[in-house]
Amino acid sequence: MEPRDLSAHTVYRAGRGIEEVARELGLDPDDMVKLASNENMYGPSPKAVEAIRDSAARMHSYPKASHADLAEALAERWDVTTEQVWLGNGGDGALDCLARAMLDPGQDVLVPSPGFAYYAMSARYHHGEVSEYALSKADDFAQTADTVLTDYDGERIVYLTSPHNPTGAEFTTEAVRTIAEETDEQTLVVVDEAYGEFTETPSKRPLLSERDDVALLRTFSKAYGLAGVRLGYAVVPEEWADAYARVNTPFSASELACRAGLAALEDDEHVEQSVETATWAREYIRGELAAHTWDGAGNFVLAEVGDASAVADAAQEAGVIVRDCSSFGLPECIRVTCGTREDTRRAVSVLNEVIEVVEA
Repeated sequence: MEPRDLSAHTVYRAGRGIEEVARELGLDPDDMVKLASNENMYGPSPKAVEAIRDSAARMHSYPKASHADLAEALAERWDVTTEQVWLGNGGDGALDCLARAMLDPGQDVLVPSPGFAYYAMSARYHHGEVSEYALSKADDFAQTADTVLTDYDGERIVYLTSPHNPTGAEFTTEAVRTIAEETDEQTLVVVDEAYGEFTETPSKRPLLSERDDVALLRTFSKAYGLAGVRLGYAVVPEEWADAYARVNTPFSASELACRAGLAALEDDEHVEQSVETATWAREYIRGELAAHTWDGAGNFVLAEVGDASAVADAAQEAGVIVRDCSSFGLPECIRVTCGTREDTRRAVSVLNEVIEVVEA
């Protein structure tokens, strides 16, 4: 007995946790700073924590009401119908729902390189094929309509990330509109706005009122600080929103996740504090880090440091965990998540010392 041929599938390499690294290096986890996974530096909203605690005694019940309540709250926020909100187990779960709804076996998707590995992984799980469009470092990873359309060849789904991870680059609404207009009418353009709260660039939401071939992806993992409960969602055109009921797993968002999400939506102050601090940290890192960085949005900064693996390893031994971007195809770059003011200053100080030694 063997599984199906998985030779074309890759393994998702998540950022390592503080406890894991501390055990390996014999360090005190309380003395370490993790700025590797683009998590919220303030954690979840206190209201979400309270909601999780209050919901614990109801874990014997399926999340029928909470799922419906959260979909309704998000529909109101985005001015769509509840059917247009596809809740998932993280943004990854929403991507899986879109792949199930759209892909026939053997159909192609078009993904960015570098980019979020799960776009391709989800497509392959659903027996799809994967093509790539390149974001060029020489062009500062610019995301334009031509960037995508140059490599487009009739794929069923095109994935756009704005702000883009790990570069911070963004698409304009007009660029997304052009891509949707110039691709086949049966091509779905998915705009991943996981970091949408961390930019002043408007959401591409208006396109959903114009077209039936653009969908948005959003998450509670970043600005809302709920990465651990796994909660994300897609917002899709009304014309085919009812497909969710036929492709969704039973209750793909848990009771805890839905209750936490509902509470987090009510805590604007927590999100505003998170965004404000991330904005400060982005500017601080770009201004103080002894390395070339790229301008962009998101709660992270991409920096070119030469030997990224060596720099990340040395910083880790000094108690600061950052992301070696070799897995993104950028072995010369690290990604530094925006932390609190204290953690960001410490990380930059450690990295500057490490970079000087590694480059010597």
